[in-house]
Amino acid sequence: MRDINSLNKVILVGRLGQKPEIRSHPQSGSSSASFSLATNERVMNRQTQQQTERTEWHKIKVWYPRLVEFADKYLEKGKLILIEGSIRSRDYQDRDGNKKYITEVVADKIVLLGKREEGSAMTTDTTDLDKVYGRGGGPGAPGGGRSPEAGEEEFPSGDEPVGGAGGGTDDDIPF
Repeated sequence: MRDINSLNKVILVGRLGQKPEIRSHPQSGSSSASFSLATNERVMNRQTQQQTERTEWHKIKVWYPRLVEFADKYLEKGKLILIEGSIRSRDYQDRDGNKKYITEVVADKIVLLGKREEGSAMTTDTTDLDKVYGRGGGPGAPGGGRSPEAGEEEFPSGDEPVGGAGGGTDDDIPF
């Protein structure tokens, strides 16, 4: 049972570090996209009274087929985007057998921001997936799942992200 007092939700606005890397997963017939996103914040040094800018790099992973297509078609290095998703941490063994740890944001919504000529107001998220792929439409859903590759893990306990991915009926509403 899910703890009602917990939430795993990430919203980031930043610039792409590179064009997304699209990987095909032949065993499941699906694909994924990976890219980095830079966010900046101004930090005040209280001793010198000078502001400096700090950049944080985030690893972003996309599993939903429609979002992978969107990322491949529209995302370019330097584009300003908004990402919504959840944080996932996992471990894997590298080629030398060493245990490695990674934390990444699994995106379930991507919005292009910026000037009109940069493609602003273009958006895609998992709510469209209900129509195309059936309820859920993402990893762990019938016909929309994938098999994790070496060093990758399916969503914990086979769960899929719920932010906007649901479909369901009024019977699913608890009131």
